[in-house]
Amino acid sequence: MSNLVQPHGGEGLKPLLATETERADLKKHAESLKQIPMSSKETSDVLMFSMGAYTPLDGFMGRDDWLGVCTEMKLKNGLFWPIPVTLSADEVLAASIGDGEEVALVEEETGLIMAIMEVTEKFDISAEDKALEAQHVYTTTDNKHPGVQKVNEQKGVGLAGSVTVIDEGEFPSLFGDLYQRPADARAEFAEKGWSKVAAFQTRNPMHRSHEHLAKIAVEVTDGVYIHQVLGKLKPGDIPAETRTKAIQAMIDNYFVKGTVIQAGYPIEMRYAGPREALFHALIRQNYGCSHLIVGRDHAGVGDYYGPFDAQHIFDKLWDGALETVPLKIDITFYCSKCMGMATAKTCPHDKEHHVSISGTKQREMLDAGEDIPPEFSRPEVVEVLQAYYRGLK
Repeated sequence: MSNLVQPHGGEGLKPLLATETERADLKKHAESLKQIPMSSKETSDVLMFSMGAYTPLDGFMGRDDWLGVCTEMKLKNGLFWPIPVTLSADEVLAASIGDGEEVALVEEETGLIMAIMEVTEKFDISAEDKALEAQHVYTTTDNKHPGVQKVNEQKGVGLAGSVTVIDEGEFPSLFGDLYQRPADARAEFAEKGWSKVAAFQTRNPMHRSHEHLAKIAVEVTDGVYIHQVLGKLKPGDIPAETRTKAIQAMIDNYFVKGTVIQAGYPIEMRYAGPREALFHALIRQNYGCSHLIVGRDHAGVGDYYGPFDAQHIFDKLWDGALETVPLKIDITFYCSKCMGMATAKTCPHDKEHHVSISGTKQREMLDAGEDIPPEFSRPEVVEVLQAYYRGLK
């Protein structure tokens, strides 16, 4: 009997990947269907459906679910859900699809048929709808926000219905053992005897502040799940292959063996700040994590969110919305008088003694070929990152 948190919805994991024996016939059937091209975000969502990370959804949302999620963070059945998961198509293609018709979902960039969807609803996506989603989910309608830009790029009609995934493409094999499904993560946690697991979400290599957050989590849980984004990132972000090597260098040299697992998942970041922190917690509940580490500006971008907005939003949830809870940690820094990492709760010294650490600053220093001080990042980590940046010249 597992002591891990239950998957969201309480009815077990719901992966939407067809069995291996079914896939050949389904692929042949899909070739005869109308094709719906998918954006990179929609493709990422299909992969999340496939592995059960979006449990208990059985496909893309209809209008009622979309509206409830935007305005109340609830599906129409009352279940907590903080970010819409929708699919759009152009008006001409959508008009040709009948009620209950099966269609093939195709990765736009490669033409790969990934899934079959039974279309049970079509709904208009107006400019007003896009503005509503942007304001409620991202708290801004500014098209410079990368998440808002994705909302505005949606086509004119939403398609809803249940999804059966028939091909995940090269994604799982591309990342090997790093690509971990919720069922696999739960099995590994159980094998280690972990019941309290803290997830650490990252799209960046881990510097000293990140390391400090993870070590605080190790102290209060059975272990930390460093869970990185493998989906599409924004320009300038360090690719997964390099990030993985850098994180592993930190784990191997600065953590007690057996207290950390590194893995990845195929989500594409929305950069929705507070709402995305809730989304990350829901997904980690499906993975079996009891806690999500939430530090400064979780899943934020630019100056759209306050540094602790992603922590405060958890306090607005109703009882039973989520089992996974936030591990809220103050801004961390290196203090030259403490001679180590600290937060405002543990360091009594003035700010003149503090070295503020950020991934953005680290990328700027690496890009400029500057030395990275040991107070900022571990030398083994810096070595991996500098090799990558030298290769860009």
